[in-house]
Amino acid sequence: MSERFSTTKMAPIQESGNEAQDILMYVYSALQAKGYDPITQLVGYIISGDPTYITSYNQARSLICRLERDEILEELVRFYVNGHVGRG
Repeated sequence: MSERFSTTKMAPIQESGNEAQDILMYVYSALQAKGYDPITQLVGYIISGDPTYITSYNQARSLICRLERDEILEELVRFYVNGHVGRG
């Protein structure tokens, strides 16, 4: 009797040279693909530190756990400020 094993293919992370940005974008996409509201899930994770807010789909949970929550907040603030500096 033969057993069949299927391999889950993980899409590669598009690297920008900024690990926090890369991971956040990848996790955002994984949450979206599974039908979750990525913003709500990420906020829940940042506030609580509970990784179950992040899907394990495509290893998103293990990737987000590579970052400290303060690193995530720094990246989010940096992104926001860079997009809004100089706009009255």
